[in-house]
Amino acid sequence: MAGGSIHRTVHRGRIGGDQRGADPAGTNRRTVTSADGFDRKLFAPLISGAVLNPVNSTIISVALVPIGVAFGQPASSTAWLISSLYLATAVGQPVVGRLIDVYGPRRLFLPATAMVGLAGVIGTVAPNLWVLVVARVVLGFGTCAGYPAAMRLIRDESDRTGKDSPALVLTVLSISTQTIAVIGPSLGGLLIEVGGWRATFAINIPLAVFAFVLAARRFPKSTPPVGEKRSLDLDLVGMATFAGALVALLLFLMDPRVEDWYLVVAALVLAAAFTARELSCAHPFIDLRILGSNRPLLITYGRALLAYVVSYSFLYGYTQWLEHGRGLSASQTGLATLPLFLTGILVSFATGRRKGVRGKLVVAAVAQIAGCTLLLALHSSSPVWLLLVVALAFGIPQGLGSLALQNSVYHQANPADIGASAGLLRTSSYLGAIISAAAQGAFYGEAATTVGMHNLAFLLIGVGVVFLLITVFDRSLTKIDTRPEMETTRA
Repeated sequence: MAGGSIHRTVHRGRIGGDQRGADPAGTNRRTVTSADGFDRKLFAPLISGAVLNPVNSTIISVALVPIGVAFGQPASSTAWLISSLYLATAVGQPVVGRLIDVYGPRRLFLPATAMVGLAGVIGTVAPNLWVLVVARVVLGFGTCAGYPAAMRLIRDESDRTGKDSPALVLTVLSISTQTIAVIGPSLGGLLIEVGGWRATFAINIPLAVFAFVLAARRFPKSTPPVGEKRSLDLDLVGMATFAGALVALLLFLMDPRVEDWYLVVAALVLAAAFTARELSCAHPFIDLRILGSNRPLLITYGRALLAYVVSYSFLYGYTQWLEHGRGLSASQTGLATLPLFLTGILVSFATGRRKGVRGKLVVAAVAQIAGCTLLLALHSSSPVWLLLVVALAFGIPQGLGSLALQNSVYHQANPADIGASAGLLRTSSYLGAIISAAAQGAFYGEAATTVGMHNLAFLLIGVGVVFLLITVFDRSLTKIDTRPEMETTRA
């Protein structure tokens, strides 16, 4: 079934071990439903799991300096605390998403969430920087299940009820997965003030326990059809070659140097092996034939990469400049970025019930360009009100872009592959984050100076213009904007 079709037919096939059209829990669980039939008891576990990755991706931004001081490590070394999470997440999201499509959300979410708690313990007691890096890797893999599991459950609920999932559900998920990431610097600054940098790791222990308990109590227990051997569908070779190609590419992008040409060669060889495997495999990890024919979804992934180059450049590049170029403390920097978080939430809620995505993406692109232009007006003695205006400007694309991109994938992807497709969306966003990190390294050098930030802003304006043009000329978005309510037939 190609993604992006207007009328969807739900088959009685095996997706995540469930029969479509039946109770996805496979049990006689009691549900508390809304008017459209969506099980409201799923809200809390969906959000508690999905929030773990975005918060941890940004909370570290204000902890890098104190960690470097504590262990006597330079910025080039503490940067691995960011890169390690990106690597683990970019590789793990689509892999875990595929496993969720095969085995169901519960079986992957619970052990993954336990890993988040373990990462919190490791980071809290870490004796040196490299143990902290290990903690961030464990954290990255542990948080991989939250978002794909949420998208899988939302799709399953849509199939169970025979109706489109409520717009509010996707809006809340968007806020919890991307917009709330902006609270990371503010939360990190507060934790550092109260308990030092180790508190930014320790916070994962109670968060993981909370998410684990909620999921254990409320996530449906999927039951496979009798006699089915699901392990035969697991493309381990495809997963391994995909992960290897992505790791090699990301390692090169994080610190591009001529002498590291072998990483590019390794990425190309492994990508070729992955392509050959997927085209010949009966049950591929990523069905390249279907994905290749789904041009709208591929464009959405490219659009996501561009959008997050700008978004993460602001989250990390701007916050670094606030500390180095403007002279703010970690807690003050967190407070200066708080309007971004608040604006993003308000914009998401205000527009979330509107099904169209083209208008949201166009406005997001224009707002990104405007925000990047405002960066050119900043200098070492810029008034506080101007700093707040910049944060407010970037809050608009943060709220609109993440919601529209998520909804695009939800409606363009093959419903049977929604977990893996959602994972690939996150992979695209982290590719954007790593490209952003490479750009910051090139423009900032030893410190985040005002000149470096202005040069970075010029690059981001160009990226924003490309994002805008791709959106304006993408006719496939019209199918999402004009789609009728989902029609469901049961085989």
